[in-house]
Amino acid sequence: MEAKDYLRYIVEEIHSTVFATVNREGRPITCAIDMMDYDADSLYFLTAKGKHFYDRLKANENIAFTAMKGKDTLSCIAVSVQGKTREIGPEKIPDLFAKNPYMAQIYPNESSRNTLTVFQIYQGTGEWFDLTHLPPERASFAFGGASQQSCGYFITSQCTGCGLCHTRCPEKCIDLSSNPAVIHQEHCIHCGNCMEVCPAGAIQRL
Repeated sequence: MEAKDYLRYIVEEIHSTVFATVNREGRPITCAIDMMDYDADSLYFLTAKGKHFYDRLKANENIAFTAMKGKDTLSCIAVSVQGKTREIGPEKIPDLFAKNPYMAQIYPNESSRNTLTVFQIYQGTGEWFDLTHLPPERASFAFGGASQQSCGYFITSQCTGCGLCHTRCPEKCIDLSSNPAVIHQEHCIHCGNCMEVCPAGAIQRL
């Protein structure tokens, strides 16, 4: 999938997220936030200016959230995003209310909406983790000009081809047909078993 597909999934399929910001002491604080709209490069949500959440967003543009869909662990898809936010004001509020009609029950009239404002997550990176089938599927994405960063475990040229890493891998996602062996990142669960068992020290974590 492309970045826009992940953003669409967050808004349309999951919608409610657990959102993290930091307070003035640098301590993380979480809250539930609905993602109300998206485009090719960003996500949109709203809040009221009287909330401490608003103050934290204005003091520090860096945020993170996780969104999950599924009734239990093995029916779950999780998407996590780290990014930057900016306040874009109230102009988009009518559009967000039209796309999220339940908001009219929370803020039923114009006067009750006076303190609302819209924020845009304009840049970020994300990770998709799908446990609805095995082996799990993992993917990374970036949007808004952010650089997609490699993470996980990688096998270097020090590999001797002994195969111990494959033996310890719970997902059997290590291909021994080449030297060095190759970890299929789309199925790796980042457990670290391969690095622990490698006698040549050929496996590194990024």
